[in-house]
Amino acid sequence: MAAVVGRLCRAPGTAAWPRCLLRAGCARPAAALAVPPHGGPGSPLGLSWEAGSGRRPLSFSAAGLVSSAPGPLQPYLRLMRLDKPIGTWLLYLPCTWSISLAAEPGCFPDWYMLSLFGTGAVLMRGAGCTINDMWDRDFDKKVLRTASRPIAVGDISTFQSFVFLGGQLSLALCVLLCLNYYSIALGAASLSLVITYPLMKRITYWPQLVLGLTFNWGALLGWSAIKGSCDWSVCLPLYFSGVMWTLIYDTIYAHQDKRDDMVIGVKSTALQFNENTRQWLSGFSVAMLMGLSVAGINCEQTFLYYTAVAAIGAHLAHQIYTLDIHKPEDCWQKFTSNRTIGFLLFIGIVTGNLWKRKDPKEMNAVNTDI
Repeated sequence: MAAVVGRLCRAPGTAAWPRCLLRAGCARPAAALAVPPHGGPGSPLGLSWEAGSGRRPLSFSAAGLVSSAPGPLQPYLRLMRLDKPIGTWLLYLPCTWSISLAAEPGCFPDWYMLSLFGTGAVLMRGAGCTINDMWDRDFDKKVLRTASRPIAVGDISTFQSFVFLGGQLSLALCVLLCLNYYSIALGAASLSLVITYPLMKRITYWPQLVLGLTFNWGALLGWSAIKGSCDWSVCLPLYFSGVMWTLIYDTIYAHQDKRDDMVIGVKSTALQFNENTRQWLSGFSVAMLMGLSVAGINCEQTFLYYTAVAAIGAHLAHQIYTLDIHKPEDCWQKFTSNRTIGFLLFIGIVTGNLWKRKDPKEMNAVNTDI
């Protein structure tokens, strides 16, 4: 649960967005940052905009809901990236894997825990984005794509962001306190990763690795929330697979920003791998699939689970084979498609677990009680 995104909190880059602001080093003109409030074709908000019309389109998308919120509230919602929920999904899905793997054979996962972790994912992703924007406010001002972020543009002051961060972390703590003591301690242990991740891109070409360690903490926390402690034979391979998965999708994401990153001195695996990206991503994919297989074996998963793992392998192979690292729009499309991978594994775990037969000892105990 306690995982946050630095780079995932950034808006999708598109080839159509100019980078002249950064390269020319000119001041940020207000007109250059003006974006139709409801987006346009290919806009990051993903909403339609009818030229000449002052009316807002009816939309139930995340971006549409944020744009329909009261004006004073919108900067805070955008600071949390509620208008771009892909990062929340990628944070939440490893939690669902772990919760589902911990379910009793033949049973659905605990819906209360799924909803509790979903709430925590929204809050912690929002807190992570707030921390990221506070660290990167000077960088964000230099790049047109990020210069309209609430802190960078001045819609939210540094003090207001601190207060808002405190509120989000307080609510997240309330969620964490609903868990057992082991899980509370385990969740609190990830806070150092949450705070320091945004600094990693300043000192190492592997910030995606630190993001993976942070972003997949729910793979440990979900199991302990159900079982009371971690079964490391299951949790560690699952956690390892999640870290490999993050290295895949966030390296793809980082290729959108590599030109700007080189200019402003930000490091990433995209710059480290460069033209060898496909080979590295292929290696990460193999490692991810191996980790998922080990986790499945150690918790006695059924063929439906391994069918899902095979489907994930096919998805990754297609994703990597068709990836064009020189086209930001293609990188964004491939990045967002990883939500499908997360859902495939979740469905595979749930259906595989339902296919299991309940432990005969437990069945006999129930019959004896009756």
